[in-house]
Amino acid sequence: MSRIKTFPQSVAEAIQFYVYRLIDPRNGETFYVGKGRDNRVFQHIRAEKAIEDDAVANKVKRIREIKLAGFDVGHVIHRHGMDEKTALEVEAALLDAYPGLTNVAGGVGSSATGVMHADEILVRYLAEAASIKHRLLLINVNKTAIREDLYTAVSFAWKVDPKRAHRAEYVLACRQGLIVGAFVAVEWLQAISKNFPTRDEEPDRYGFRGSPAPIEIEELYVGKRVPDEYRKRGAANPIRYTYR
Repeated sequence: MSRIKTFPQSVAEAIQFYVYRLIDPRNGETFYVGKGRDNRVFQHIRAEKAIEDDAVANKVKRIREIKLAGFDVGHVIHRHGMDEKTALEVEAALLDAYPGLTNVAGGVGSSATGVMHADEILVRYLAEAASIKHRLLLINVNKTAIREDLYTAVSFAWKVDPKRAHRAEYVLACRQGLIVGAFVAVEWLQAISKNFPTRDEEPDRYGFRGSPAPIEIEELYVGKRVPDEYRKRGAANPIRYTYR
């Protein structure tokens, strides 16, 4: 593996924005995908000695394991010579293509234009846009809905203002731009073990206790497409309100 730890300035300027992969040389596995310019690709190694937090723990642990085994992390520049917008799209495509990455967040567009089966494409783009008739809290459950049942996925745990969230008449679970579930949130509570005994604590977030929405509400919204005005492409926040 190359031991290069920095690009000369002339090279950094020539390659512009790029998308890269960090490789574990012990098994050839890609464990991180990112985009950047200049020497961004090498900064993860320099940050390995930094104080850990939840957002970097898995990546840092992997880098330390590689070093302790006597190897160097592999740095692969997957595409270069791009503007930032193009690099974001390439990054998002690679994040979809490599499962099990240590990346915390998905790529730009991963919620709306990420990996889908051809049938899902048809459902998504042929679906009628929902006509908003209530105060709704829209929550993207793209990843959690795969691991958990829909109510569990949508009810815990989010960075919301509980007072504002409580004003929502219904909470809609959304996946890749399609409304897939409707719920009534009876109460919003801090995401701690006292309130949610079976879940890991996330004190800076909130979850709700509730129930499925009435059938007439499900018929009004579920299976419909999230209106364009409530879908900001590339936004990292999974929360959208239809009211102020």
